[in-house]
Amino acid sequence: MTEPNAVINSRGAQRLDAGHPWIFKSDVRSAQAAAGEVVRVRDERGKFMGRAFYSDSSQITLRFLTRQDVPVDRGFFFERIRAAAAWRERVVENTQAWRVVYGEGDLLPSFIVDRYGEYLVLQTLSQGSDRRKDELVEILVELFSPRGILERNDPKSRRNEGLEQKVSVLHGEVPEQITTEINGVRFLLDLRKGQKTGGFLDQRENQVAAARYARGDVLDCFAYHGGFALALAGRCQNVEAVDQSADALAVGRRNQELNGIANVTFREGNAFDILKQYDDVGRKFDTIVLDPPAFAKTRDAVEAASRGYKEINLRSLKLLRPGGVLITCSCSHHIPEGLFAEILLEASQDVKATTAVLERRTQALDHPILLAVPETYYLKCFILKRL
Repeated sequence: MTEPNAVINSRGAQRLDAGHPWIFKSDVRSAQAAAGEVVRVRDERGKFMGRAFYSDSSQITLRFLTRQDVPVDRGFFFERIRAAAAWRERVVENTQAWRVVYGEGDLLPSFIVDRYGEYLVLQTLSQGSDRRKDELVEILVELFSPRGILERNDPKSRRNEGLEQKVSVLHGEVPEQITTEINGVRFLLDLRKGQKTGGFLDQRENQVAAARYARGDVLDCFAYHGGFALALAGRCQNVEAVDQSADALAVGRRNQELNGIANVTFREGNAFDILKQYDDVGRKFDTIVLDPPAFAKTRDAVEAASRGYKEINLRSLKLLRPGGVLITCSCSHHIPEGLFAEILLEASQDVKATTAVLERRTQALDHPILLAVPETYYLKCFILKRL
């Protein structure tokens, strides 16, 4: 029986040799495979290039699993997931919730697994990982013995793969809401409807870092469920947490009650408007957090996004007292760290503020970044001090 196979052109081979695991449709010369199959890939000269997930729908036609001539079977996926879990055992601490598998960052393209206590939430974001879903669930059960596994396969990106968007329980039982603890703070999470797979796990380490510098009066913009606000509350006098979603703020208040924290006030409003209002009246803070959603979801949006990032950072710097600290983030992978640093410099120059970089941070260590895959590096976090 002939193994499913594909042939890539020289440009695709060069991209692969440079370390990027994605081969686009325009660089695939031919393919003999069904949707989602693992294919043996060679170049136009017949040289073996590796094995990859094949998609007959996406512009990303091949997602490489290995450059080695080894079987891609259950044992292959078992070992990759086991290795990912072993890394988390080394670097994850003080939390009941973390990312177990980070797709390409763990050499398991398009496959995401997050752990929330006794429950796992997964995403299979390509035809390849989706075709293997049952097998992957079996491996997760064998390795982790969770009480339940939920698929959060509702991202719009699945449409590019010709896959339906859905949320369903794949193993055991998953309650409508769970309570988990992150950095000593308890959070109420809705794994079915919450952002991403139920919560933002990538900021976990940045919240710990921010708490080292936070003091006095704090303004937390784009606060969502209070991740930063509640993490900083114990170090500060007062925290004002702003978000435009009433539903998100309602959960934030429940999280506040869950932890018995009294010095956080959740306020509904547009962060851009509130920053301007506080600037107009001369309000001052000792610590400000900016953790907005991705302003640039496509390359075409970079220019407008840059203006948005500059505005909120400029106004925040104006609101800081001397010696105050700004924790500012961008989760737009189309805004690289260098560009984000330029935006922050321009904002500082426009308000004639001298700012020192205390820390330049990324996503948590359970979201590993591959040097050759810029898509794995999306979260930038600068901690700045206004001198």
